[in-house]
Amino acid sequence: MAEAGAHLTSTAVNEQPSIFEVLAQESLMDAVRPALRHAVKVLAESNPSRFGFLWRRFDELYLLLDLLLQNHFLSRCSASFSENFYGLKRVSGGRGLPVHLGLCRKSHWRSLLLLCLVPYLRAKLEATLAQQRDEEDFSIRLAQTRSQRLYRAAVAAYPYVSSVWQGWVFCQQLLFVFGASRTHSPLLWLARVRLARLNAQDIRDMELKSDTIGNPAEGSLLQRAWWLMSQAARGVAVSLSTSLSMGVFFLQFLEWWYSSENQSTMKTLTSLPAPPPPLHLQEEEEQQSGRDSSPALANHSEETQTTTDRRNCPLCRRLRTNATVLSTSGFVFCYRCIYTYVKANHRCPVTGYPTELQHLIKIYSLES
Repeated sequence: MAEAGAHLTSTAVNEQPSIFEVLAQESLMDAVRPALRHAVKVLAESNPSRFGFLWRRFDELYLLLDLLLQNHFLSRCSASFSENFYGLKRVSGGRGLPVHLGLCRKSHWRSLLLLCLVPYLRAKLEATLAQQRDEEDFSIRLAQTRSQRLYRAAVAAYPYVSSVWQGWVFCQQLLFVFGASRTHSPLLWLARVRLARLNAQDIRDMELKSDTIGNPAEGSLLQRAWWLMSQAARGVAVSLSTSLSMGVFFLQFLEWWYSSENQSTMKTLTSLPAPPPPLHLQEEEEQQSGRDSSPALANHSEETQTTTDRRNCPLCRRLRTNATVLSTSGFVFCYRCIYTYVKANHRCPVTGYPTELQHLIKIYSLES
C-alpha cells in the first residue's frame, strides 16, 4: 500500500505527482472491472440458474461495490482506492490552501459521485450503443414510439459527445504536464480537488484515525448497524487492496488480454474455416435404411414424427423458417422467434446460457 512507498516526503516541493503516477492510478481501476466481469461471466456460464443474475445485474452490483470501496478510502485516506494505492491524496483545489489530510463534506460527496456514477453511466451508454448497432445489423425493426426514437437519437449522438470529452481530457493532461493546470482530469476539476503526494504526517494521521474507531456498544441500534456496515466495507476494502497489491501486474496482463484489440487479433489468428458436412455418414445412413426397409407401419410413422420434431422450432413448435442457430448452446430456432426471445431475455430458451444478438448464426442449407 501507500504506507510502504519509498517516495514519501514531507516537503512541499515534491507535493504534486507526475503525469506517470496519475495515469498509472487511472489504469489500475480500469483493469479491475474487466477482471471481475470475466470472473462473473465464467460463473454464469458454469451455472446459469444460480449465478445468472450476477451477469445480468453486473453493472449495478459493481456500482454498489465501487461505492462501498471508494467511500471507505475517501473517508479514511482522502483518496480513491487507486490513488491511495499509488501514494496520492485529494486536497482542495486552491494553490494557497493547506494540503492536510481530509476532505470537506461537499468535496467528499462530489468525489464519490464522480468516481462511481460517471463510469457506470458510461458503461451503460456504451452497452446501449452496442445493442443499437446489433439491431441495425439485423433485418428486424420493431415499431417505435416518439420517446424511443428520441432515445435512439440521443444514444446515436453519444460517440460525438465522447470524442469531445476525450479531447477535453487530452487538453487537461497536456496543461498538467506543462504546469499550467493543477489537475490532470476534468473529473477532478469538477470535484474542485487536486492530487498530491502523501507525506509522513498523513500516514500518522491515517493510523491515528484507525485507532480511534471503536465499537459503539452503548450506542443505539442504528449506530451499531452503521458501525457493522462500515466495518464490513472496511474489511472488503482492505482485503481487495491487499490482493491487488500482490496481483497488480497480473491485472495489467488481464487488461491487455481482454482488450478489444487483442481479442480481435486472437480471433483472426485462431479462427478456422467451417468443415464440410460428413457426406459419407449420410450415405451410410441411406444404405442402412435401405437394408432395413421392412419395419412395421407404426415404426415408420414414429420415425417420421421424430424427423418432423427435429425440424420444428423449440419455441413455436412449428416447422422452422429461416433456421438460425445459437452459438452459445447449439440449438436451432426460427430467426424471428429466437431474435425476439434473446432481445427480451438475453439467454438461451432451452439451456439458459447468457446470450446476445450477435450469437445468432444463420444456417444455409440446400432446402432453403
